[in-house]
Amino acid sequence: MSRIGNQPVPLTDKVEFSLDADNVVTIKGEKGSDTLKLHPDINIEKNDNEIIVKRSSETKDNKSLHGLYRSLINNMITGVSEGYVKQLEIIGVGYRAMLSGNILELNLGFSHPIYFVPPDDITLEVDTKSRKNPIIKVSGINKEMVGQVAAKIRSFRKPEPYKGKGIRYLDERIRRKAGKSAAK
Repeated sequence: MSRIGNQPVPLTDKVEFSLDADNVVTIKGEKGSDTLKLHPDINIEKNDNEIIVKRSSETKDNKSLHGLYRSLINNMITGVSEGYVKQLEIIGVGYRAMLSGNILELNLGFSHPIYFVPPDDITLEVDTKSRKNPIIKVSGINKEMVGQVAAKIRSFRKPEPYKGKGIRYLDERIRRKAGKSAAK
């Protein structure tokens, strides 16, 4: 029994839901619109202000797809109504981030700057004034894409355990290691 898949997905008044003949779900909201192609074994019913996801059989694959598609539809509804944001913090002496147009320029201690162009659906902001360290805000309506772009930016200079320098998520805790001097 899928506990997540059996829960109805609530719809608000600001969100429009449509399902076409090809099993493609389209959700439109104030932030934008998103589409999802459903698996042939997954069915969707729309009641008053909620969406119910159903599966065609009780096989193990269909049970796992049931919860997956319910979560994907719920994430789409949240994305088009509220949006998703991930924040990255740059820690290190001389580490900088600048946004020129749509291109993110990172100086991370390498001999060259790193340029990153985000996908069309993703917006980047760089905040250097509110905190001591620069903050990069990655926002968009697709939860998967926001997480992927944030992970890509973080991969340019992952936080290291000795000094804690690098790019980390704002709420991330880095386990620090003692250096050589602590071994004596």
